[in-house]
Amino acid sequence: MKKLIAATLLATFGIGASAAVAAECGNVVIAEMNWPSAELMANVDKIILEKGYGCSVEKVPGATTSTFASMNEKGTPDIAPELWINGIRNLLEKAKAEGRLHTANDGPITGLGEGWWIPPYTKKAHPEFKTVLDIIEHPELFPYAEDPSKGAFYGCPAGWACQHVNTNLFKAFKMAEKGWVLVDPGSAAGLDGAIAKANERGENWFGYYWSPTSIIGKYNMQLVPFGVPFVGNDHWNNCIVVEGCPDPKPSAWTKSEVNSIITDKFMKAGGPAVEYIKKRVFPGPVMNSMLVYMGDNQADGVDAAYEFLAKYPDVWTKWVSPEAAEKIKSGL
Repeated sequence: MKKLIAATLLATFGIGASAAVAAECGNVVIAEMNWPSAELMANVDKIILEKGYGCSVEKVPGATTSTFASMNEKGTPDIAPELWINGIRNLLEKAKAEGRLHTANDGPITGLGEGWWIPPYTKKAHPEFKTVLDIIEHPELFPYAEDPSKGAFYGCPAGWACQHVNTNLFKAFKMAEKGWVLVDPGSAAGLDGAIAKANERGENWFGYYWSPTSIIGKYNMQLVPFGVPFVGNDHWNNCIVVEGCPDPKPSAWTKSEVNSIITDKFMKAGGPAVEYIKKRVFPGPVMNSMLVYMGDNQADGVDAAYEFLAKYPDVWTKWVSPEAAEKIKSGL
């Protein structure tokens, strides 16, 4: 009887402790951005927060500007795992100063970079293309499918913060006057498809992308120096990233910065889950390998998250407590 009572008390205590952890974490809403690395991160966060910390997690679709606006104005979602902040820096700093949002992690992925790229065979065939300034003088080498008399420059899909940056730099470098068309690829898949199609056909391609990504690694795309200095934070933040800036100046791309942003509510109520977000850093080579896995296997963020957790315990177990690590492992 004593053993039965002890076992009952132990079970009751275990249930109570588990409920306490869940209550401490509570309901969490995570933005799942519409590109592969962000999909992976959102799903890794969901699994770890649910299995390791007892959170009840909901994912919602996201994009840089719309997710930021929702977090800032409505206080939801609670977490934006991979928010590229260059295009929203001033607004984000204001939100942080006023206590609505917080940067939980200012470097969740290592080895980041944005800019304008060309295929390796284009670079080899045209050693004179040392900078963007050289390339934009030759739109005839990058014919636009809908009007071959024009050159095609691929910018960002609508809704991405980098859309305004590329539009303003396109204007600053007077590319329309030189015979270029700014092409909206429509989506991440559209942008990837344009790069893949060009590489598979051996055709020249010129446009925006970022790293670490599977497509940059797969095709060995080459980042092109702009050939002009960075214009400075004031003009970048108050013009280059702003829609419809009347007089953008030519500039190199600013240093790429990605943050994991959380709401004030989650900062105060998330408990150990907040500490996990602070520690969660994906090494660039690991992220690249996972993005190649996603591309080669047509894996979505859920499948990729489970693959990551199974393949890289040496990475993610450093982000969580030993107790949480055991719960996560047993739940996989």
